[in-house]
Amino acid sequence: MKITVLGAGGGEVTGSCYFVETQQAKVLVDCGLFQGSEGAGGLNRPPLGASSAQLDAVVLTHAHLDHVGRLPLLAQTGFTGPIYATPATIDMTGLILRDAAKIQSQDAERQNRKHKRADEKPVEPLYTIEEAESILRHLKPVPYDEPVPVAPGIRACFAEAGHMLGSTSIKLFIEEAGIERKVVFSGDLGPKGSPILRDYDTFLQGDVVFLESTYGDHDHQPLVDTIAQFIEIVKQSVEQKGKILVPTFAVGRAQLLTLLLSSIFRKKIVAPFPVFLDSPMAIEASRIYARHPELYDDEMVAYLKEGSLEHDLATMKMSQSADDSIAINSCPGPCLVMAGAGMCTAGRILHHLRHNLWNPQTHVIIVGYQANGSLGRRLVEGAKKVTIFGETIAVKAQVHTLGGFSAHAGQTDLLKWFEVIAPVKPRVILTHGENGPRTALAKLITDRHGLVPLLPHLGEVIEL
Repeated sequence: MKITVLGAGGGEVTGSCYFVETQQAKVLVDCGLFQGSEGAGGLNRPPLGASSAQLDAVVLTHAHLDHVGRLPLLAQTGFTGPIYATPATIDMTGLILRDAAKIQSQDAERQNRKHKRADEKPVEPLYTIEEAESILRHLKPVPYDEPVPVAPGIRACFAEAGHMLGSTSIKLFIEEAGIERKVVFSGDLGPKGSPILRDYDTFLQGDVVFLESTYGDHDHQPLVDTIAQFIEIVKQSVEQKGKILVPTFAVGRAQLLTLLLSSIFRKKIVAPFPVFLDSPMAIEASRIYARHPELYDDEMVAYLKEGSLEHDLATMKMSQSADDSIAINSCPGPCLVMAGAGMCTAGRILHHLRHNLWNPQTHVIIVGYQANGSLGRRLVEGAKKVTIFGETIAVKAQVHTLGGFSAHAGQTDLLKWFEVIAPVKPRVILTHGENGPRTALAKLITDRHGLVPLLPHLGEVIEL
């Protein structure tokens, strides 16, 4: 039995993918896209090459692009096996993969116009919408907290991870040569007490634990302080009649911010002003959230009973078309625009940044992780000038980083999740984190539990 780290290893946060191989079965845990960092695009190919067709199954922790974005590449190899996920993850995976295929097609068309003028070889999108649709037909729903067979000798149990709608940690029960081993994959864990979704659950048993370490070196700002900071930015922008731009991850962050704006207006902290959800993907994600109230926490259920979101957000406009998005440029402040992509690597937010970064009255609120090499990371690091669509733009806007909105658990919550399973002394493998955070988390695990975690590199094979 062996597990190969085919993503989110060697200090890389994105591209989550693990290849579990026994004498009887071959299974992938996640099949995510590499994003953000220089050279990431070169890693985006079928995880096992042509032999991906021989996989028995794939199991998914959740639907973020860095966990599902390479699935359509399996269609290129002829893979026809089942892909197991929770019902909400299935809904979100369809949304995210269709959007990714569309963006890749548009990017290829844009590049090829330049290549044609330069008499250069055309490029192909990573995958087509047809390949995305083809792989989506293989998604199979699974329940929470109930082991289900996924391949010969392998059962999978999915537990709440509290990271995004439908997100899970996965325990694989792997039987080989009459011996059963339990291998736990944390997936991405959410912070305790985050609005809307239930907190993560934990596993009590496990021989091996793959633990994410994205924020393994620090805790986020407390959510209550982050909300207070957000409210102050909103109040200041209203006074200045400025625009607030929020590069927003369409799934999770957009719904959290929508809920927060509802509360601000409901409590009359400021008078309602125009709010634009400028993302067809975020609009559809919000509809998917509405279809899964069974995943809400008790506080969200109570909030919905106390009042109407539709009434609170009467000034909110859904910008479906490109013309809707362009029209926002003529809207005077105060207003708030939520648009993708969350790392400012593509999408409509680039157009809003291009039109508004030079204005000192503009506020840009960064509300999530920004990968190395992304425009969002450059803004967070204080770049004075950036290049957008080939144009140099001065950064005079006020850039705020609100880490307390992160959908990832900070150091304390990661350790709380792990301490439940630590007494059985599992083998620990830290992935899904840059080297600084995962090294810091490894030291704490060693100090507290006497375990020495492995920090695998990309492509490392771990034998059990």
